[in-house]
Amino acid sequence: MEIILSTNDIKYMNKAITFARKALNRGDFPVGCVITHNGEIIATGERTGTFENTTNELDHAEINALRKLGKLKGHKTINPHTITLYCTLEPCLMCFSAIMIHGISRVVYAFEDAMGGGTNLDRTNLKPLYRDHSIEIISGICRSESLGLFKSFFSDPNNRYLNDTYLAHYVREQEM
Repeated sequence: MEIILSTNDIKYMNKAITFARKALNRGDFPVGCVITHNGEIIATGERTGTFENTTNELDHAEINALRKLGKLKGHKTINPHTITLYCTLEPCLMCFSAIMIHGISRVVYAFEDAMGGGTNLDRTNLKPLYRDHSIEIISGICRSESLGLFKSFFSDPNNRYLNDTYLAHYVREQEM
């Protein structure tokens, strides 16, 4: 499959970074998400549930944005193949599965999740819903901006969320 960059990919990734920055400013893990359709933002999300080191692992930015998409009036009439999801961190397995269940066929992310990213999963032995879903993945758009937010998060001594994980070590090793 040929990967085609949209002229708006950087624009929408910057919007996702704005939501990641909001999460960071609140003390949450800095992940933001924007969902677009026909050149318009139709849903957004940011990571919640990590402030004060809570153990909520369900309120990821993508899941929060998909919830808003599901509440959008007329969302069932939108062809999911015309939707692009932008996220500042590679979707994890949970989020990647939810994206496929929604029928979204294009995902653009900024920074690779070296610990739990799901976009490179070998789906050949999975059930048809996941195995047969055609999805375009574009990575590295605004990577350094997203990396900067993760570096800020992991350098804050008050943040203990994921602080001693492979992802935290990986982020700290990355050059800006």
